[in-house]
Amino acid sequence: MFRCLCYLLLVLPSFLSAFGDSGSQLDATPPSKIAVVGAGIGGTAAAHYLRQHFGPEVQLDVFEKGQVGGRLATITVNHNDYESGGSIIHSLNLHMQEFVKQLGLKYRRSVAGKTAVFDGEQIILEETDWYLLDLFRIWWRYGISFIRLQMWVEEIMEKFMRIYKYQAHGYAFSSLEGLLGSLGGSGFINMTRRSLSDSLLELGVSQRFIEEVIAPVMRVNYGQNISLPAFVGAVSLAGAQTNLWSVEGGNKLVCSGLLKLANANLIKAQVTNISPVHSGEAVQHQVSFSTATGIKSELYDIVVLATPLQASVGSGIAFQGFTPPIEPLPGDYHRTIATIVHGYLNTSYFGFPDPRLFPFASILTTDTVELFFNSAASVCPVNISAGFRRKQPQEAGVYKVFSSQPLDKAQLKTLFRSYYSVQVTEWQAYPHYGSSQALPAVELQPNLYYLNGMEWAGSAMEMSAVAAKNIALLAFHRWNRQTDMVDQKDLMHRIKTEL
Repeated sequence: MFRCLCYLLLVLPSFLSAFGDSGSQLDATPPSKIAVVGAGIGGTAAAHYLRQHFGPEVQLDVFEKGQVGGRLATITVNHNDYESGGSIIHSLNLHMQEFVKQLGLKYRRSVAGKTAVFDGEQIILEETDWYLLDLFRIWWRYGISFIRLQMWVEEIMEKFMRIYKYQAHGYAFSSLEGLLGSLGGSGFINMTRRSLSDSLLELGVSQRFIEEVIAPVMRVNYGQNISLPAFVGAVSLAGAQTNLWSVEGGNKLVCSGLLKLANANLIKAQVTNISPVHSGEAVQHQVSFSTATGIKSELYDIVVLATPLQASVGSGIAFQGFTPPIEPLPGDYHRTIATIVHGYLNTSYFGFPDPRLFPFASILTTDTVELFFNSAASVCPVNISAGFRRKQPQEAGVYKVFSSQPLDKAQLKTLFRSYYSVQVTEWQAYPHYGSSQALPAVELQPNLYYLNGMEWAGSAMEMSAVAAKNIALLAFHRWNRQTDMVDQKDLMHRIKTEL
């Protein structure tokens, strides 16, 4: 009934590209070395797609200063592992589905659980065992707002799905605006600049529905309010459905699996500096990096940056010798605190003195000043046995609490009657939407590409995979001077004529 995720993408003729074909080799000689900086889902997917397009001979190095998986991570509680980072994948996430299939991974068995919305004083909306009763209650409280919302989200999803056809036919885009425009025209681009609340009000969705249903979904997914851009909100709402899944053993297994599939060299190092090296009309990039044994550097034909470059994040990468210079990108990343608690939920706080009568697995919250958390949910381990059952509220269970600030002891005692352990993970998980209006560039310089700009249109695992595929295609076409495969207009008509 609630939850998180979805998709996106672009167009614009190649002769308008800021860099044209200056980075390609005159004799179309294949690149010898490619670097990817970052081994999260975006970086590992990029490595996979780059290997697909450039073939087995190219040396492919992936730099990672932390753990493979990035924001896909697990945490161990009482001998079981739980997702502490990105945990939900939508059934229409075709790239993620293909990764799981290629890697021989399994879908994790879902465990049913009801969701409710809490306003700080009482439960104002809840799921029951009767679907028709839920629909009647929603209609009675909000009128046809939920129908208008569903039609809006489905229309956006239908247009977004075009990206898979474009990419299957090998088309790429040199800007995020172009990618989005190719899918939904100016409407998609405008949705990155207009707030979700304004867009939904114009659609005829009631203010009450926005505050009591939409806002809680935004809080659990992005930790932010309904002022975030409409396209980001649509990505989030597309995942607030029941057809969601995750990977058995943890979603981070996709990242490690893609690295192996790409036959990439994982270099555990902090990239410190990137500078251009010109040879005639061709350009390569000198990548300097710090390892446990000292500072080293390597020369690469193509570099893909799959890590945030905003100054507030502190990527640690300096760009020297570029004309025009590459400056730190504007905007901030939002701080999200994931607190994993093994203990007994205080159901009295939610109006249920007897925990045996508490029927909910997930509690979302409205945007209320007094509330110190965004959501609290009973979570299941990444490996679920055939006989597994979700813990009942009167039993000690494992809960994930999202908040914008670390929970103090008083707040923990408010949410839990008692607890055995508390583990806290702080993420700069998503862009702080509204801190920058512009979408970042995809091509920073010839043969230097930026993947994480996609997060500013919508942040989800599939969005990173789509961006990775686009950059791999773009890099391949730029290298081989295939301008007819980049930034083409009217792609749906073009694809039909090709068939």
